[in-house]
Amino acid sequence: MSRRRQKQQSGWVMVFLFIMLFLAAAYVLFNRQGEDAPPAEGGSLQVHFIDVGQADAALVICDGHYMLIDGGNAEDSDLVYSYLERHGAKNLDYMVASHAHEDHIGGLSGALNYAKVDTALCPVTEYSSKVFQNMVKYLEQQGKSLTVPAPGDKFDLGSARVEILGPVQEYDDTNNTSIVLRIDYGETSFLFTGDMETGAEKDLLESGADVRATVLKAGHHGSDTSTGYQFLREVSPRYTVISVGEGNKYGHPSDEVLSRFRDAGTEVYRTDMQGHVIAESDGKTVTFRTEKEADTATNPTGNSTLQMYVGNSGSKKFHLSDCASAKNIQEDKKVVFLTRLQAVLEGYEPCGRCNP
Repeated sequence: MSRRRQKQQSGWVMVFLFIMLFLAAAYVLFNRQGEDAPPAEGGSLQVHFIDVGQADAALVICDGHYMLIDGGNAEDSDLVYSYLERHGAKNLDYMVASHAHEDHIGGLSGALNYAKVDTALCPVTEYSSKVFQNMVKYLEQQGKSLTVPAPGDKFDLGSARVEILGPVQEYDDTNNTSIVLRIDYGETSFLFTGDMETGAEKDLLESGADVRATVLKAGHHGSDTSTGYQFLREVSPRYTVISVGEGNKYGHPSDEVLSRFRDAGTEVYRTDMQGHVIAESDGKTVTFRTEKEADTATNPTGNSTLQMYVGNSGSKKFHLSDCASAKNIQEDKKVVFLTRLQAVLEGYEPCGRCNP
């Protein structure tokens, strides 16, 4: 073969390879759009944690698209209706009923009387309560029905990306059936867990789900049955929002959970103290504004003295320093911790007697 022809063939091979590389790059870029694409310049994501008392409701707004996560109690229907109206949410791309309890779905009837819904998500399609039946009825009037999502499902809300993380198992306890979802916007993220409790949190972590988030909506209104130390450590939120009613009969948020948040160094916002809480992300940082009491102490320590914790390296339990069990620990098995978080991170469990 002549040298000239060899050069021609070599040239065609290079052209072919260049075309293939170009097509491969275009394919990757096309398929990544909507998943990893950065937010539009000058855009923002807003999450409105609506003050519905001892209940949950949040309106997510991104690039003119809307998602409502829960709607408070039935008595909150008018409030939810007016809140959507005030923010122009005439069409909800997604409505999420995290689970079937009234304090999460009762006010969705108000939302459905104002806004049209494209997709309605719920962990179940049947539940024996009047508020659940009303929600289904108003959806049917729009020609819609409930969709049960699965872990791994993803969808876009404007330039934000939403991923369903849980539940990862079937549960008898309705709280643990809560839909868990993460909203990613640029380098920031928001995690919603409904009323999921610590057992389901453990299952979620063991499934390998990525729960890391900039902002955490505290589980179960700040109950000590949710947002366990291990889960909180994995989420590592810069901010936490507690949707809770002032002076509620449950004692939410519990002192135990507030202590966990202090140990984790997360900044706390509370609807019982600050009314509506609005978080806004530009894709890099999240800023907050509140309806009232912006500078109130939402998670005071209530104790100016340094609390020490004592661990037993044999039993792997830790105690308050004045606990009777702590005083009986042999010196060669005694371990001192400055914070609860330090004890938990080293694999110690809290004493059931002194509840450190």
